Amino acid sequence: MNWDDVRIFLAVARAGQILGAARKLRLDHATVSRRIAALEASLNAKLFRRLTTGSALTAAGQRLLPTAERLEAELIAAQAAMEGEAETVSGTVRIGAPDGFGTAFLARHLGTLTAEHPGLRVQLVPVPLSFSLSRREADIAITVERPTEGRLVASKLVDYALGIYASKSYVEAHGLPKSRAEFGEHRLVGYVPDLVATPSLDYAQEFASDWPAGLAVSSALGQVEAVRAGAGLGILHAFIARSHPDLVAVPAIPPVRRAYWLVYHESVRPLRHVQAVTNFITRAVEKERALFG
Repeated sequence: MNWDDVRIFLAVARAGQILGAARKLRLDHATVSRRIAALEASLNAKLFRRLTTGSALTAAGQRLLPTAERLEAELIAAQAAMEGEAETVSGTVRIGAPDGFGTAFLARHLGTLTAEHPGLRVQLVPVPLSFSLSRREADIAITVERPTEGRLVASKLVDYALGIYASKSYVEAHGLPKSRAEFGEHRLVGYVPDLVATPSLDYAQEFASDWPAGLAVSSALGQVEAVRAGAGLGILHAFIARSHPDLVAVPAIPPVRRAYWLVYHESVRPLRHVQAVTNFITRAVEKERALFG
């Protein structure tokens, strides 16, 4: 088998469609289709069923998949061995992170990392919805739940708090609720429920059985800006809200807690440039652990 054809097979299997794989591989649709056809011809087997919604693995494709993943893992191990002989850390690492953690915390630290390793290229991708490390949509993920399936390595980064906040201008005009029962007397800012990526992010019910948000924003940072502008009470990340002196916490309502996890696929564990980034993120969080309390 031609490894380049196998690499394209893996991309299509993970994307579930030729067009998505072509985008990821930076190839045109026709090239990907041609290479898949060549691999099928060499194996004398049909690997994908063409559907209106994409491409699904056939039984032969399912049998080939673990072999292709083993080949990929062996090449990654070989790459790691060669990296170990190099004096510098180089390569591209993509980090998928929620916008609260990624944009409000991690982004300001990554310049230090790339300055330490000039050959390293880091891509920080906001991830408001679910995505897959197994499909190589990112090398490292910051998640709010520990994964329970797949060949993933996970370590807890830090606990963080979510509390109810309002702008000083809103407080001057409307006051603050003294109990949950008074939420109905206030304008509320919230998230878009059907765009919540995981049940642990559906935290409004822990503050109130009903949180009828007049303004719903799918971005954590967007919610911060709406609350700062006086749109109403909002459930915000405490480590972000505390950086804005124009925001006031609602003292009558205790915060809830969540955790950030650092996760990567087991197959990239040996890669020196991936480990350089995971170690850097862990150190950066540890230095500012008090921020998240």
